[in-house]
Amino acid sequence: MLDERKTAILQAVVEEYIHTAEPVGSTHVAAAAGINVSSATIRNEMVQLEQQGYLHQPHTSAGRVPTDKGYRVFVDGITGAGALSRSESRTVKSFFDQAHGELEAMLHDTSRLLADLTSYTSVVVAPSIDEAEVRSVQLVPLSGHVVLVVIVLSSGAIEKRTIEVADEPDDDTVTRAHQVLSEALIGHTLGSVHIDGGRAASVRDMVAAVARALEPEPDDHVYVGGVAHMAESFDAVEQVREVLDILEKQLVVVTLLRDVLDRGLHVAIGNETGMTTLADCALVVAPYEAEGRTSGTIGVLGPARMNYPQALAAVTVVSNQLGNRLTEG
Repeated sequence: MLDERKTAILQAVVEEYIHTAEPVGSTHVAAAAGINVSSATIRNEMVQLEQQGYLHQPHTSAGRVPTDKGYRVFVDGITGAGALSRSESRTVKSFFDQAHGELEAMLHDTSRLLADLTSYTSVVVAPSIDEAEVRSVQLVPLSGHVVLVVIVLSSGAIEKRTIEVADEPDDDTVTRAHQVLSEALIGHTLGSVHIDGGRAASVRDMVAAVARALEPEPDDHVYVGGVAHMAESFDAVEQVREVLDILEKQLVVVTLLRDVLDRGLHVAIGNETGMTTLADCALVVAPYEAEGRTSGTIGVLGPARMNYPQALAAVTVVSNQLGNRLTEG
């Protein structure tokens, strides 16, 4: 544990480094609010903080920069998630007041909103269709042997599938298949139901085709916003390329966010992400809920020197507002 003076000095170093991206010397620390000791004392404390692994001196005679351990102390010392500015709060409120339509478009736009608020790359993981309850089922004959299946879920998602049946369906077959599907699905999650066919062969064929079309996809869908911000965060082109490569792999992103939350973290710094490629990055994540149950995850990915209070505030506010919008429908 650090004493009060070392904690204050470490906090001053982290805040200055986040602001300037330059190694921080004792002169800058001495000017920080709440630091009422001499530069000589500060230098001595900074040497001890370096020896204890909280700071790092990149070059002889240079100032210090925080290590992952130093950032962790800083993040753990943040009380609450902070608050967005008045203009940012108005932007978020206006966005969700006007957010209507299909879930996919809303999540895509939410990723852009979060990226714009933080100037970091944002990630939004869509709700799993297997975990949302079915609100309604519709069968719409299109042409010939093709039928459109439309399912509205409690998460706000609208799932659409087209199926082909052996015989061109008549109105009676469609009506009876709709009854079978409604009884089996409405009020249940897609991952927990078994759909039995009807008595007539044509009804059984249509119901079976719908069941096959609703089989779960292997990955949750991920929406990524503000990819250009990642390129602005690092000087090394190869490092940017490796991070962007991760963001293109949906299963990797979903696993990464879930692993962080499973470990009880909302902020993963450097090697805490469990990925060497993200050793110089930090990830702020939060789940969002619909109707009292976790639906998906949102987060921002940026450099380890990210503005943690602002990033935490943005992720918290957007996740809450998204959850509220999904619950309202």
